[in-house]
Amino acid sequence: MKKVEAIIRKSKFSTVKNALHEVGVNFFSYWDVTGLGNDKEGHVYRGVSYSTSDIQRRYLSIVVNDDFEEVTIKAILESASTGDVGDGKIFVSHIDDVYRIRTGEKGAQTLK
Repeated sequence: MKKVEAIIRKSKFSTVKNALHEVGVNFFSYWDVTGLGNDKEGHVYRGVSYSTSDIQRRYLSIVVNDDFEEVTIKAILESASTGDVGDGKIFVSHIDDVYRIRTGEKGAQTLK
């Protein structure tokens, strides 16, 4: 099993969510987060200058069976990309085990 964590633009969340549902990833957790980015330039919007170093993003945490790792990553990459700096990052780590609290089941079948 793999844990896929993604930090994406908040404006792309709906698109990413729909893309994940289309490939069969129907359960994940998400949080609103603030991070520091590499973009050090300020931007001007309607005559007001603002800093882009503190960036509002959405953090997704998805645990999938090994056979869903690539399709999950591909869905996020294709749906979250704008081609601009600040599109986000994806992190993948190994999950040793998972338990379903309600039944006590253990292993990959708990993700279905």
